[in-house]
Amino acid sequence: MKITNVKVDMFDWTTEAWKTGVGTEFGSTRQLGVVTVETDEGVSGNAFLGSSRMGADHFAPGLIEFIKPIVMDRNPLDIGQIWWEMWKMNRSVFTNVIGAVDICLWDINGKLAGQPIHRLLGTCKHEVPAYSSTAYHETIEAYAEEAILFKELGWSAHKLHPHGDPETDIKICQAVRDAVGDDMLLMLDSMWAYRYAEALRVGRAIEELDYYWYEDPLVEEDIYSYTKLHDKLDIPIMSTEYVPGRFYGNTPWITQQATDILRGDVAVTGGITPLVRTCHLAEGFNMMCEIHHGGNSLNNVANLHVTMAVPNCEFYEVFPCTGANKFGLVEDIDVDDKGLVYAPTEPGLGYEIDWDLLNKGYTATAE
Repeated sequence: MKITNVKVDMFDWTTEAWKTGVGTEFGSTRQLGVVTVETDEGVSGNAFLGSSRMGADHFAPGLIEFIKPIVMDRNPLDIGQIWWEMWKMNRSVFTNVIGAVDICLWDINGKLAGQPIHRLLGTCKHEVPAYSSTAYHETIEAYAEEAILFKELGWSAHKLHPHGDPETDIKICQAVRDAVGDDMLLMLDSMWAYRYAEALRVGRAIEELDYYWYEDPLVEEDIYSYTKLHDKLDIPIMSTEYVPGRFYGNTPWITQQATDILRGDVAVTGGITPLVRTCHLAEGFNMMCEIHHGGNSLNNVANLHVTMAVPNCEFYEVFPCTGANKFGLVEDIDVDDKGLVYAPTEPGLGYEIDWDLLNKGYTATAE
């Protein structure tokens, strides 16, 4: 069996503009890429490329120039070897590109086996709770109202992306806790907004409010300050989402006790292959590894397979909880009235691409 072609079809993806508290803007019209790896036996694998932040047109040229020559004529069953050779290109292409091709290979392998990908990885569970993850809101009251909405829908956990100003963020965290009471898990993701002293002040405040974790208060390069912060706080700290070196950069964060929880997703980490390894690395130290949203619908499906295949990922993130990142599938991942999502059951990724919808906005093919 050999890979005969790799291509990226691109389609308009139009959403209303939205943002997070540190000024990261999403939406308007972006390019959603559908990556296809074809084989000589007629079995193909797919992945989505691009997000409502950065479209596939930013990624596709590198995929075709640097990654396609590596995988052409290879056996798609050789995922581990192919991933390692693609990873050597990480100075030339985004990890999103490596991740998309890796997902395609896992999709092919699942289809060949007649099993969902999590079965090939070693299924650990069949359901997990989702948590609602906010976009930016202008007012403190809007944060509180949104949290109440998701609590009433049956969701058990809610994460805030506040304004990035320590004093305002503490007020937002207090208002949301007051609104939902003590029986909903709350998390804070400050998105690298603070310096050390500010991070410590916010961290102590949310400890008093019984928040479940404290995510990315400092920039990802500042392992020195993370270690100091970890020493001062009892609330679990989550970092390493954009850790330099990705999977290979996690080790000092563990050994220097700079974080309590590892972080990753198939786009940023570079595929299913290294994301599973990251979860297993964390498990070896009795740590959790919470999987970040993937930026598009099919990446989130790939994330979900990994979530179900490891024992140390507790939640599925819905970001933003308005649903603005959902696009391109006939049916997307659904959260039920108990706040749960469920393991895919069909072979490969197990979710059908909505080609009829996408083709209405077709723009180009790179191959």
